[in-house]
Amino acid sequence: MLAFTFVTQVATAQEKEKIQELETQKELRQARQVNARLDSAVRFLDDGEYEQADARFRYVFANMKSIPSDLAYHFGKNSYHLGKYKQSVDWLTKYIQLKGTSGQFSKDAAAWLKKAEEALVVQRQSESAKVAQVLSRDYTIDCGPSAKVVCPVCNGSTVVVRKDYFGDKYSTCTYCNKLGYLSCDDYNKLLRGQLKPSTENK
Repeated sequence: MLAFTFVTQVATAQEKEKIQELETQKELRQARQVNARLDSAVRFLDDGEYEQADARFRYVFANMKSIPSDLAYHFGKNSYHLGKYKQSVDWLTKYIQLKGTSGQFSKDAAAWLKKAEEALVVQRQSESAKVAQVLSRDYTIDCGPSAKVVCPVCNGSTVVVRKDYFGDKYSTCTYCNKLGYLSCDDYNKLLRGQLKPSTENK
């Protein structure tokens, strides 16, 4: 009985060892595959094939538990070429934080980081200008079939409430002529700052 138990334990130990060896081999194959993708990503980067390089870098991110510092440099550089300047700044900064001035790519990383930061400033200024341009255009708002809008000055009550030192002060709304609503034309004038109170038109 003892001999049988011993044989069973040995067989179980050997089985576990075999499973562990298979797992190790699987991990090694995956590591080789990931490293091959990383090498090909760098080659694509060097050849100016930035989209292909980006796809392979992202594969490496998804399949590597510990990211090598050199990857931060290469991915940051590739991101710059794709116009992803904020991403470029983030990764190049990370490389410099990790390697300081002693890294293999430290000098190049600093140069690319400067370019990325300058490009990011220009990009953000351009985006701000585009937003301002859209917001400053003279649009006409469609008020729908009724061609009327509740007066935004008095919220349709025909009365405007203002607070002063003596409390609330009530006055008749001078924009909607006691109607509580504006015509679509007047509403668009109000939005553009072109509608005058009725007291000023008298």
